[in-house]
Amino acid sequence: MKSNARIDWNQDKGLVLLIDPDFGGEKHWREMVQEAQNALVKMIFVGGSFLHKSQLEQCLAIMKESGLPVVLFPGSSQQISNQADGMLLLSLLSGRNPEFLIGQHVQAARAIKQSGLEIWPTAYLLIDGGKPTTVSYISNTLPLPADKPLLASATALAGELLGMQLVYLDAGSGANRPVTMDTIAAVRREVKVPIIVGGGIQSQSEIEQAWSAGANWVVIGNVLEQNPSFFADWI
Repeated sequence: MKSNARIDWNQDKGLVLLIDPDFGGEKHWREMVQEAQNALVKMIFVGGSFLHKSQLEQCLAIMKESGLPVVLFPGSSQQISNQADGMLLLSLLSGRNPEFLIGQHVQAARAIKQSGLEIWPTAYLLIDGGKPTTVSYISNTLPLPADKPLLASATALAGELLGMQLVYLDAGSGANRPVTMDTIAAVRREVKVPIIVGGGIQSQSEIEQAWSAGANWVVIGNVLEQNPSFFADWI
């Protein structure tokens, strides 16, 4: 069953809750559905860099109970399900591994078309978050340097010129630090498409800074798992 909620990527500010089906189980996922009832959360991403499809289907079914749009955030060609409302078709432009630039896309193309999912081509940029992450390990790519905002902005611009509809700046799950405000601002100056920012975000102030720098959407996940009262403490 598809969500009736409309996805407006161009809205000024929105929070996304990222759920990794490889973490926890039904009880944990239902707890996350409760967290998603906060008025600030507008959407749920489901996916991970290392994922079992059987758990993906079960997790999606539970996330749909939230009533929010549920979007696939796939790490491979195996992570496709028509239970979602749509899918980010990620191309890892920050790396030079052809498997994640186009290879996985070729393998998944027919399945994606047959799924009937709404698809958003997305320029995916991994930014150095101070430690190796699952994304960098699985993709066998190096992240963009955190102190080179112009490199990130040029990469994002290339993605926009190639026709990609979204830019996703990601420090990676569990990063020591989030994407810098300088990087977000530099990308915002170069591109017109909506910007999603995630990875390493631990506080309300970091969320608000990302919005102020130009992000349309901020993705959180680990912080809610580590601090269930996160929204209760929101000022």
